Amino acid sequence: MQNTYVAIMAGGVGSRFWPKSREAKPKQFLDILGTGKSLLQMTFERYARIVDPSRIYIVTHERYKDLCLADIPGLNPEQIVAEPSRRNTAPCVALIAWKIAQLNKYANLIVAPSDHLILDEEAFQDRIKEGIEMAKVEDVLITLGIRPTRPDTGYGYIQYHDGEPDVSIKKVKTFTEKPNLDLARNFLASGDFLWNSGMFIWNVRAIKEAFEQYLPEMADHFIEGEDKYNGPEEEAFIKEAYANCKNISIDYGIMEKADNVYVIPSSFGWSDLGTWTSLWAQAERDESGNVIQGDVMAYDCKDSFVSAPEGKAVIVQGLEHVCVVDTNDALLICSLESEQKIKEMKLDLKEKTGSKYL
Repeated sequence: MQNTYVAIMAGGVGSRFWPKSREAKPKQFLDILGTGKSLLQMTFERYARIVDPSRIYIVTHERYKDLCLADIPGLNPEQIVAEPSRRNTAPCVALIAWKIAQLNKYANLIVAPSDHLILDEEAFQDRIKEGIEMAKVEDVLITLGIRPTRPDTGYGYIQYHDGEPDVSIKKVKTFTEKPNLDLARNFLASGDFLWNSGMFIWNVRAIKEAFEQYLPEMADHFIEGEDKYNGPEEEAFIKEAYANCKNISIDYGIMEKADNVYVIPSSFGWSDLGTWTSLWAQAERDESGNVIQGDVMAYDCKDSFVSAPEGKAVIVQGLEHVCVVDTNDALLICSLESEQKIKEMKLDLKEKTGSKYL
């Protein structure tokens, strides 16, 4: 793994985890799982078992730089790459690709979100190493696909060619972004669709060439900084480059268009922990299917998630598939089915009260 680097994307605001996840301290910096570690800490430690910690970079919004340093003791400030604004994942990937390539033109790069849960670490490491071995010798774009366990409409789906059943890394046929329920059921039944995990593996040459082909204007911006990366002029250059980058994801910008995309079908106890429902599904539940956090007494409740702050007694009765999240200054009550709408609810709240509760 000498030439392998990791970029952890940690700049999001975790909108669907409101009201615990706030813009001042998003979910990646919170102990969402009750393990005593933040999601970012767990992610950093996961990749530190694969590569030397000095080759792990955290790409985050500039306002979270101090949070990253506080969260990962001993982290070199140069391992934090600060984005001046949020432009989705494509500029983030381009920035780290050109920056790492300037350090090591033979580099292989793992790009991963900061807020995923992985239960089977050994199986995860095996899949990552498979991808690295392929990226070392071929200019391909690899993503880890998760074998779906239910027809979930909150994930993108990847269809793969299965002409060679014995080959563990499959050629990608199509990407489909967050289908409706009927389509998701069809995908599950077909057997050749996977959830898009948002974790990627490639060598820096391959991803730079993909940007030059599919997002050439964005590539031009980052090419201009080739003599500025990893030096005193880098920060000013990034501000200038980001001001000219469009807001687009790496999936839409490149992965859905490129013809050299491969997927590793994977099963390692994965969840993107994107919503309260995903946390409810992973957390320990009582005999009635409830997840209870805090001093909560639940009567006649079933398959619900209730979280209360320390020092506050909460009594709930008659809940079924309901999410209740109470903090010192905000309270969320909604059905677990509708928690994908929390982003929209936050926008309404902002319109009514400003940024006070965000």
